[in-house]
Amino acid sequence: MAKTIATFTNLDLSDIDRLASVLVARLRPHLVIGLVGTLGAGKTTLTQTIARSAGIDTADVTSPTFTLLQTHHGDPRLHHLDAYRVADDDEFLELGVEELFADSQAWTIVEWADRVESVMPPDTLWLTLKIEADDRRTIIAACDDDDVARRFSKVSASFEFDE
Repeated sequence: MAKTIATFTNLDLSDIDRLASVLVARLRPHLVIGLVGTLGAGKTTLTQTIARSAGIDTADVTSPTFTLLQTHHGDPRLHHLDAYRVADDDEFLELGVEELFADSQAWTIVEWADRVESVMPPDTLWLTLKIEADDRRTIIAACDDDDVARRFSKVSASFEFDE
């Protein structure tokens, strides 16, 4: 897994919503996000808050566990994938993910991305969600790409400053 670049602890839903707003505002226009976490950790909820910040109706953003891929038109456009039911890397690639990853005007968000880690692009921003006490979350951001890490440092600084 990639090197840790930030850790956000003791987050409630309003904190996650605020983090998503800062992500959308600071990390434009292209990004690949790999979401990691157990069932119920909040991967789809985080995607919905990112979608809301991009001007997308959250009612349209559901877990694509069975459809595998959903595209939502907002600013930025979101490609939302779920690798939970994907048998292997080849099946994931057959979804056309390489074209999605290359879409310079969109974000591609992959839930259960750790299941297909070997085919995720090297500039993936990895967000690991962990359930804590009292329905709170910890989000660990990791990335090996210097440009994405530099851009994300602005997110981290803005989020910490706003608290």
